[in-house]
Amino acid sequence: MGRLSTSAGRLFLVVGLPGAGKTTLARSLAARHAALRLEPDEWMTDLGVDLFDTGFRDRLERRLVALAAGVLALGGRVVVEFGSWSRSERDDLLALGRAAGAAVELHVLDPGVDELWRRLSRRNAEAGQVRIDRETLEGYLPLWAAPDAAERNSYDPPLP
Repeated sequence: MGRLSTSAGRLFLVVGLPGAGKTTLARSLAARHAALRLEPDEWMTDLGVDLFDTGFRDRLERRLVALAAGVLALGGRVVVEFGSWSRSERDDLLALGRAAGAAVELHVLDPGVDELWRRLSRRNAEAGQVRIDRETLEGYLPLWAAPDAAERNSYDPPLP
């Protein structure tokens, strides 16, 4: 049996800290480009798992990466919305896409800390949302390695 698609797949990486706007952009990309969107927070919430359970998150993200690899190998499109705060995480996802022969786009959302806090404060007030306080947000800042120009240049241009 042949491949389901004769075109190369495409991987869309949406990266940034909490409150940056990743989910909004990822949903838009998935709808616009008929792509599967993979986002661990929604899976964890639906499964009743604490969003701060890092062991479960790591296992889930590995499974979602394997799913992404399979979809890309079939010529499909995938939006990965993991946050991907470190260069090494992004490099691994770029390598995954390249190994599947897929184009890989990088979408970086990096508003300032005051804007992040404004958005998180609004989200914290919504029923059912996991609260992220200012101290937690400040603790995330040193973990965020915004892509530099050289890293950005290693990705494909975005589709219109």
